[in-house]
Amino acid sequence: MTFDPDELGRSKQDLAESLRELRKRAGLTGEGLARLCHVSQSKISKIETGRVTPNLTDVECILRAVGAPAELVGEITALARLASTEWQDKRSSWRRGIERRQAELAALEAGATRLRYFLPAMITGLLATPEYIRASLAHAPGGIAGTVARKIERQAILYDEGKHFTFILSEQAVKWPMLPARVMAVQVDRLVSLSHLPNIELGVIPYGAFSTRGPMNTFTVYDERLATAETFTGRLVFQDARDVRQHLEIFALFETVTVFGDAARESLGEWARTYRE
Repeated sequence: MTFDPDELGRSKQDLAESLRELRKRAGLTGEGLARLCHVSQSKISKIETGRVTPNLTDVECILRAVGAPAELVGEITALARLASTEWQDKRSSWRRGIERRQAELAALEAGATRLRYFLPAMITGLLATPEYIRASLAHAPGGIAGTVARKIERQAILYDEGKHFTFILSEQAVKWPMLPARVMAVQVDRLVSLSHLPNIELGVIPYGAFSTRGPMNTFTVYDERLATAETFTGRLVFQDARDVRQHLEIFALFETVTVFGDAARESLGEWARTYRE
């Protein structure tokens, strides 16, 4: 599915108006539709005014209840999926303040118990040394001291044994030279250290590992409810269950070519020694 940022902004209201119009065409009141869908009349009202974004199950139930014609079912379902996707452009994040973005990420991490990170290009802030974090923010506008501090504070969540983290890094992500060689060696050492925590699985995909899927972009999956994908200019937030499930399937595919545990630590140790030499 192709996402146009402008469409993402309009889709929620378009969906609300489309569902409201279909209900009226079917000659149903909001209360009558609510009874057919086994939900409250208040929920139907909020869906039709755009105050609540319905999930696909809600939409499919409404479409059945109003007897939507077949040619509209696919169109409205696609609109519902689009409405469950949010585009967050980087310029807006910068205007709102990078530290606010760190608070949003901390809230996502706090609300999840199973977190999966696919990192094909760079090391994520949760795993980064202060030096690496500062280097990764070199392109950000304004002062970065507060953002560096917030990123380091977020790392405390790694020690919460009530949460389980899986990090998959490509060899390229580990070796990308963000810093002078000896400082990069310290960063790789940190990965080795964190891999010993009981609630962390940290694996690497070495060069030469065969996979039928290319590593297109960084993404994170929070439990089974939300996924985010990063691009140069922003991020997509997926809340539709099918999109989240697809990211989980892609993550599982990359797990099959990832080495974990002692094998991963052996590779990381070798790469750190190469940097020191």
